[in-house]
Amino acid sequence: MSLGLRADMEQKGVKELLTGARYELMPFDSFHDEMTHLPDDATIAITTSPQLGIERTVERAEQAAKQGYDIVPHIAARYVNNREHLENIARRLTSAGVTDIFVPGGDREEPAGEFESAYDLLSTLDDTEYSFDEVGITGYPEGHAFLDEKTLTDSMAKKEAYATYIVTQLCYDPETVLGWIETIRDRDVDLPVEIGIPGVMKYQRLINISQKVGVGDSIKFLSKTTGILGFIRQLVSSRGKYKPNELVDSLAPYVDDEMYRIRGIHIYTFNQTSDTESWRRARIQK
Repeated sequence: MSLGLRADMEQKGVKELLTGARYELMPFDSFHDEMTHLPDDATIAITTSPQLGIERTVERAEQAAKQGYDIVPHIAARYVNNREHLENIARRLTSAGVTDIFVPGGDREEPAGEFESAYDLLSTLDDTEYSFDEVGITGYPEGHAFLDEKTLTDSMAKKEAYATYIVTQLCYDPETVLGWIETIRDRDVDLPVEIGIPGVMKYQRLINISQKVGVGDSIKFLSKTTGILGFIRQLVSSRGKYKPNELVDSLAPYVDDEMYRIRGIHIYTFNQTSDTESWRRARIQK
């Protein structure tokens, strides 16, 4: 394959990834302001906040759906009290026109009620009158801070029957992500994958967030690939801001590969949408 043809194919993959990108927002006070920077037809995932609880997530989902956005609320299992609470959430979301939900376990040390895990919630939801066209579950390319690999593998096997896609935890290393997809394919997990990537933001903020969510190894990857001096040059040349150019470029060649089944990218914006959206538009127009 000629270099020119390869470059054209990679750029095609980049455009495909960025055109269909999904944006994750946190339901804080800045939520509605952050939405104004996004395309009118944007798909917006809304997290469950430890500070605000799941009620704020449902409220934001109802509000944003009224504005015409395609909304994917996070229904974190450990924040739902019981079956009655779950049915009330599902009723409100379906009434708002929501057809896609994402079900993580949630990061509460102690569950609010009877749901210990995403599987517990998914299996209960399946036994109610409510259903959603799309249901996402979590994938961990770098593993989980508190769960061993066997537990994660067993959990994926149990949840897969109730899900239609996987969203990966934040990761900066494309080889780690692609290797993880190859591993789950070897285990006969065939669900399409949305790859979680960081948005554009200051390096220091990104490092702090990444350490809090348990992906410190990815931060090491940023400096490992360029060396310390190269990492410092990136900080200076980018005016202290991280841009996921290399990550998207590395994933682009695999977009149409049937084995990987990359459904798209899921951008963890951390409510920094303006810079991220400016970057995304500029990359598409290249």
